[in-house]
Formats: sequence, structure tokens, C-alpha cells
Amino acid sequence: MPTPPTFPTLSGQGWSVHKKPAFSTLVASHVSGREVRDALYANPIWNFELTFDGLDGGSGYGGLGANSLQSLMGLFLQCQGQFGTFLYVDPTDSVVANGAVATGDGATTTFTLTRSLGGFVEPVGWVTGVAGVYFNGVSQPSGWSIANPNSLVFATAPGSGVVVTASFTFAFLCRFDGDDLDFEQFMANLWRAQTVKFRSLRGQ
Repeated sequence: MPTPPTFPTLSGQGWSVHKKPAFSTLVASHVSGREVRDALYANPIWNFELTFDGLDGGSGYGGLGANSLQSLMGLFLQCQGQFGTFLYVDPTDSVVANGAVATGDGATTTFTLTRSLGGFVEPVGWVTGVAGVYFNGVSQPSGWSIANPNSLVFATAPGSGVVVTASFTFAFLCRFDGDDLDFEQFMANLWRAQTVKFRSLRGQ
């Protein structure tokens, strides 16, 4: 699976940032007041909304980064609106340090990498780098690889009872919410995008 383009990190991003987990639940209510609920999602879809107060259409505003407008607009064009996918690295939620992966059974060689948020554990969208893999706390410099989007694959299955942990970075696999995106020019070569919305996709 080829690696999608990455959402650019731009100095002109403003406040605030919205990040909203969303589930889908079927609720059937009874006349007695009782109800039956069925959870359709095991893991949430993450909705993001960013604001960009300043985007440089050239190189005249050094603090914004030259051609930052083209970076963001180019990604949107490359994705053809909500058709294509991209990777979003959330600066507040992109690192797992010595996270639990699994306990080996002597047969399984492929494991999905996850991250824990409070008491909730879910698969990460896309692994962007691995700092270390460990068996019972002992570093394993070789014998493993990453299969996109989020699988840790061993050449030989970890032994039964072996605790596998890993330190890695990840991104959310996303698409834009719509097929248009409003860019406003308010000074010469100076632009802004007041609402940039996108959502996560299932990586696996």
C-alpha cells in the first residue's frame, strides 16, 4: 500500500483546533422507557477542524513559510477533494512510548500497532516510524518490519508468553470532508483558510 501525502505543518495555523471522536449507535426505544443499543463502531471516527490565519502566496512573509498557500491548496488538489487520502500528524497525539503490542503465542507473526488514550485502546491509522521493538523489555534491533498501514511483522513468531512492546510514531489516515475548500485573500499574496475540515479513515 503506497504511503499517502502528508498534511503540511504550517506556521500560519491559528486557534482553535477542534478534534471530535464520533461513534455510531443504533438505539431502539420501548414504550416502557427501556431501550436496546447496538454499537456499530468498535473504534471512533476522528473529526478535525483547523484554522489558518495566514498563508503566504509567495515569499514575502517569511514567518508563514514561502508558498504555504500552495502547500495546503496543492494537497487539497492532489486529493481531489474528499476522494484521496492523506496523513495528518496530530502534534498532541502521534507518539507511543514502549506501548503494549501483544503477548506472543509462538505462532502469530503479525500484530496491529495500537495506542492507548486513557483506558481506551485502538489501532493507529498509519505508522510513520519505529524507534524500537522489545521482547520482555529487551531491544530487538532486527527480525521485524512494518507493513503499511499499521502492522508489525516478525520473521519468526515471538515465543509463547513473550511480552512484545514498541515505541513508534503514527499519523491519522484522513480525507477531506468536502469537495471544495475556501481560501480568502485579504492582502497582497496573503491568504487564509478559516475552516479546514477532515476526518479519519479506517487504516485496517
